Amino acid sequence: MSELQHGPLEDRHRELGASFAEFGGWLMPVSYAGTVAEHNATRSTVGLFDVSHLGKATVRGSGAAAFVNATLTNDLARIGPGKAQYTLCCNESGGVIDDLIAYYVADDEIFLVPNAANTEAVVAVLTEAAPDGVTVTDEHRSRAVLAVQGPRSTEVLAGLGLPTEMDYMGFEDGSYAGVPVRVCRSGYTGEHGYELLPEWESAVVVFDALVAAVSQAGGELAGLGARDTLRTEMGYPLHGHELSPVISPLQARCGWAIGWKKESFFGRDALLAEKAAGPARLLRGLRATGRGVLRADLAVLDGDRQVGITTSGTFSPTLRAGIALALIDADAGIDAGAQLTVDVRGRAVECEVVQPPFVTAKTR
Repeated sequence: MSELQHGPLEDRHRELGASFAEFGGWLMPVSYAGTVAEHNATRSTVGLFDVSHLGKATVRGSGAAAFVNATLTNDLARIGPGKAQYTLCCNESGGVIDDLIAYYVADDEIFLVPNAANTEAVVAVLTEAAPDGVTVTDEHRSRAVLAVQGPRSTEVLAGLGLPTEMDYMGFEDGSYAGVPVRVCRSGYTGEHGYELLPEWESAVVVFDALVAAVSQAGGELAGLGARDTLRTEMGYPLHGHELSPVISPLQARCGWAIGWKKESFFGRDALLAEKAAGPARLLRGLRATGRGVLRADLAVLDGDRQVGITTSGTFSPTLRAGIALALIDADAGIDAGAQLTVDVRGRAVECEVVQPPFVTAKTR
């Protein structure tokens, strides 16, 4: 097993009483005051997350944007400089190597934020495909990533003189105390929020200011435990769970992030064929109506017949019920409102099929 990687703020998290866990090969804070309290603070006031384990890579050179558009699924022509976009890097069979955010800096520069464990794979496939004059650089430790999420997130950033007036998925470069900070109106919680990318080596300056501002606003430091419960309530996919090299964007209901009219992107032929035939399974939401906490990799049953498997599961602090995401066989005839059961260690937990998100998004 390779040695765990460490972020730029680990010492601060220890001082602040964080508990830690491994995420994508990195040791990261999983909670401070407790996952439920951090989750509820993000929904009601504001939460501050360190997600610096996320990857960073830059594609540079003449035609960089055109190259990225010819490889990743979403259509960069829909946006332009100063905008970011959710997109996917697929393999030739239509599975997902990674889902990531592409920042359109300029026609000759696209900044990518992949998942931590998949950064090397994304950089490798893009490097192999890159034409002369275009370079792909792994910059994992170039910037930290701090997420400020919740109804009072704008107040927190504005108090530090950071940009806040962007439209959803817009970004601006600002600074705090002389530290350059890229700020994007994005997040992974379903709340109005921002993701900040300060320089790695100076990230503690920005983090300390945010800790004070979030506390002043009545918010909480939040770990990756709360980040997972928040994203599950929104039905947002997590690579390795709802997306993987053998789970396609169509199965995960991410077909909206595919530029179907583009002439080229990785996995295009396979995905067009799957779209024409219809995916064999589809992502659904399950809300427990019986008692029990749902987890990943549990059998989903319609009577005695297995019709799917859970991909993520948790207790929803907002709904105060067990919830899960599950891949359900398309030919099973299961629609929203259907009653199914999930086998939780030999006990059948009754669930209702719902269409995610489980709670209303407030991102915009």
